[in-house]
Amino acid sequence: MISLEGWRRFNIWDHSPTVLELYTRRARKQAEEMTCAAQAAELLAGISRPGEALLDVGCGTGYFFHSLRDRGLELEYFGIDATARFIEVGRAILPGFGLAPERLVAARIEDLDGAVDHVLCMNVLSNIDNYHRALERMLVVARKSVILRESIKDGAEYRYVVDRFLESEAPLKVHVNAYDRREITSFIESYGFAVQEVGDRRAAGRPELVIGYPHYWTFLVATRR
Repeated sequence: MISLEGWRRFNIWDHSPTVLELYTRRARKQAEEMTCAAQAAELLAGISRPGEALLDVGCGTGYFFHSLRDRGLELEYFGIDATARFIEVGRAILPGFGLAPERLVAARIEDLDGAVDHVLCMNVLSNIDNYHRALERMLVVARKSVILRESIKDGAEYRYVVDRFLESEAPLKVHVNAYDRREITSFIESYGFAVQEVGDRRAAGRPELVIGYPHYWTFLVATRR
């Protein structure tokens, strides 16, 4: 007998109480701001205008809203995440900070349609099977810019490995990919964007071990021509 619970069963983010607790504290502003979130907000400040719409793809509990608010960036914030319980936490907490709960939606990247001014996606594409379809959705809906923070280097690497840091009895696997900078840049450019590579402040040009595997964090700022 089949069921339709496979996504939730094999979704690693549904199997880490530690991550849920951290994301909850971030939503409550009880955890230190991520370095990449601060850098992303600064990048947005240079290319956005008040009143424009930002979609945070893979938003977790929506805590990037605080990074915008703390810097006085008056953007209309929306967030999506495929892990429904993250969205439930954000919807419960962030209205207390001024974000309407309907601005956070449980959805996968492939569901995206419509249009927004800016799209932000951090630490997501490196943990899915490949970037092409997901990134295409973001590029198509973005009127003005797409900002990515992913594992990017010279020469691609693809892994599908057991995440041994999960609080789960069953071994669950996750993609740990690093994308070739020329290939992903060319892909973005083919959708009518100019691309600027920006060094990641936290990584400072060095690979960072995450769940035991190197990640080559890099920002790509794509602006529509």
